[in-house]
Amino acid sequence: MDNTIKNVFSIPIYRTFVVPTMIKQAKIHPYKWVYKFSNDHNFCPLKGVMQGRDPNIHTMDGTVDRHSQPSIKRESGGWLIGYLLLVNQALVTLAMFGVGVNLVSFMTDVLDQDKAKAANSVSNWSGTAYMFSLVGAFLSDSYWGRYKTCAIFQVIFVAQGVKCNPLSSFEIGMFYVAIYQIALGNGGYQPAITTFGADQFDEEDPQEALSKVSYFSYFYLAMNLGTLISNTVLVYIEEHGDWVLGFWISTGSAFAGLVLFLAGAPWYRHFKPSGNPISRFSQVIVAASMKWRTRLPSDETDLYETDGNKRGTSGGRKILHTTDFRFLDKAAVVTPKDSMRLRQATARSLWHLCPVAQVEEVKCIIRLLPIWLCTIIYSVVYAQMASVFIEQGDAMKFRISRFHIASASMSIFEILGVSASILLYRLYLVPLYCRFQKGDKQEIPQLQRMGFGLLIAVLGMVSSGLVEFWRLRHVEKGCDECEAASSLSILWQIPQYALIGISEAFTYVSMLEFFNKETPDGLKSIGSALYMASMALGNYTSTLLVTLVMKITGSGEHLGWIPDDLNKGHLDRFYYLLAALAAVDLVVYVTCAKCYKCISLDRDDSMEDANNGRELTQFSSIPE
Repeated sequence: MDNTIKNVFSIPIYRTFVVPTMIKQAKIHPYKWVYKFSNDHNFCPLKGVMQGRDPNIHTMDGTVDRHSQPSIKRESGGWLIGYLLLVNQALVTLAMFGVGVNLVSFMTDVLDQDKAKAANSVSNWSGTAYMFSLVGAFLSDSYWGRYKTCAIFQVIFVAQGVKCNPLSSFEIGMFYVAIYQIALGNGGYQPAITTFGADQFDEEDPQEALSKVSYFSYFYLAMNLGTLISNTVLVYIEEHGDWVLGFWISTGSAFAGLVLFLAGAPWYRHFKPSGNPISRFSQVIVAASMKWRTRLPSDETDLYETDGNKRGTSGGRKILHTTDFRFLDKAAVVTPKDSMRLRQATARSLWHLCPVAQVEEVKCIIRLLPIWLCTIIYSVVYAQMASVFIEQGDAMKFRISRFHIASASMSIFEILGVSASILLYRLYLVPLYCRFQKGDKQEIPQLQRMGFGLLIAVLGMVSSGLVEFWRLRHVEKGCDECEAASSLSILWQIPQYALIGISEAFTYVSMLEFFNKETPDGLKSIGSALYMASMALGNYTSTLLVTLVMKITGSGEHLGWIPDDLNKGHLDRFYYLLAALAAVDLVVYVTCAKCYKCISLDRDDSMEDANNGRELTQFSSIPE
């Protein structure tokens, strides 16, 4: 029989009759069986069994369904589930910002706090909400998984009860308990839902990989849609004193988001939790420290790695060895004692010998830290929208004809700036970039976009300072009891809000993409939490900065730059200080970005060949 007849008949016959019979006799789940053919498409006998996937049917990134079986592409994930999660995010964001957007006004009008204390209280609350993201990310990646984490923290978020007219000290205390419960629920939910939404797209499928990148932009767009509604409808309701109705709308929105999230349970794709990352990181540090006198081998292949392991220690794709942070490689050096344990089949202690893949996980996070630290100053700039921007608006002319414009509603222009920037980038800039870019790049690199966002943030602070300078020039002399002591219209704040919105679209969206892309598979939620932790530290740093500025500039007879009566202060100088800090931060960021080395993954042959239209997979032993 010649090769042509062999190719035409043997493969279909083998697939149709032989393999099903072997599967039936072996009583092995059909997902475990794969077929292997050589490059000339000649018949090759089945050489083994793997926990494999058909690239035409299943996802190839390791996701499973709720029954722990490989996810089937047509029956799970994709944009249908992506849209459901986007609506869920919009509803939860509406609820969160429905409470937070007027919190400064609530604390000054109802709790009788001064402006500086109210601004600091809101900054601390926002920062705590973002810090709770680290708790959610840790539980999500380590133990609970992303779906369970999202569900539990949404329940915590819905279960809050804010008392709108606290009078006694006990009632004020319960008010703080309630808002910090909101912070816990939303903070723990956010990193998990961000990554869980991205999990619905198979990164090993070229089309779904592009959708995954786009998803982060639309995710941020959904967040801003929820913020837009809260900053218009709920602000209008709460500005007229109906705090009870405003908080009940927020609660109803959070409950609707929870119900919608649970309704999609049968169609979600899941990554299994990978275990405690703190212990894995600690093992590498301890093992490397114990071998600090050990010399590294000249050949990197002499470093320890589990035989035939194509997956990382966290269960995800393995990271290729890199030559930086060489000290950590000592954790993978096989000493004579380690060799003896391996030969004797003694249980290997990860506190003495770690695989290269585990070492590379630690290197990955270390590389991210300088980039992450550079985003904190930007988060300080971003935090001003929820505090001093509102106080500045309260000191301006907020009546336009018969209309009253609430200072908290001016953030609409930030939302419009974000939304317009995202849509323009996705619909026009990306296609234009692909048309002129040589090679296979289909996106402007995230680090470049983040740098552009930092530059726009500097301009936003300069714009804010100029507006405040002119606002002070329009103060009505001798009118201490006027409703708005400055005749400058609040609409002059539009440029600063819009510029911060544009910078946000490039900085925060790119951060989400970057940290998700550059973290190991078992640490994706922690990657999303880094973005939120940056916002948390930005809020705390903002509080510290305001306190220091007031202490330094408010000594003696001076009231300081940010007094209760802004007409007697110099808020413009505070804005210029932030602009200078942001400019220095931009220079440091550019330096760090130029030195950054991207993650390099060891992709399975089956994944690569599936993208090339071939059916090649790796084999492993039958699972017990």
